[in-house]
Amino acid sequence: MTPSHTDPQAFRFCPPCGGALELRLVKAAEPPRLVCGACGFVLYLDPKVAVGTIIRDDAGRILLVRRAIEPGYGKWVFPGGYMDRGEDVREAAIREAREESGVHVRIDALLDVYSYRGRAPVVIVFEATALEGDLACDDEGLEARFFDETQIPWDELAFDSTLEALERYLATRSSRPG
Repeated sequence: MTPSHTDPQAFRFCPPCGGALELRLVKAAEPPRLVCGACGFVLYLDPKVAVGTIIRDDAGRILLVRRAIEPGYGKWVFPGGYMDRGEDVREAAIREAREESGVHVRIDALLDVYSYRGRAPVVIVFEATALEGDLACDDEGLEARFFDETQIPWDELAFDSTLEALERYLATRSSRPG
């Protein structure tokens, strides 16, 4: 079994000096941290930031992508993925939408931010409008498709954040005036 990047035992050596890492209590109010026994470097296992976009087209349909990778192989998500260090969050959301679906989007609003105890990703979800482009998938997708609200494959969604964000998005849209 391959160790997870969120598992402290997956990291054994110090990035700056190559010394052995060990779990130590650095501050009393915090969990144990990985510390180099040779140089004292503290390796913080920080969260990963991911972005996603719930995209509507002119007909009001929502764009979903069927995953071609684990976790969630064969299940549906809205376009999204991890940010690169130093990347603007909105630009990352636009980039991920284009890469995963072939669609260029306009970011309309921040929908919400999702995180879960014991999991590395923090998922920032935006509302977006499809502007142009032909539906296409990159190597992470099997299929990209627009769904009417009544056709969303609720039982085939890949992640809790996908389900919760779609529910919130549809609930807030139905409560908006006009």
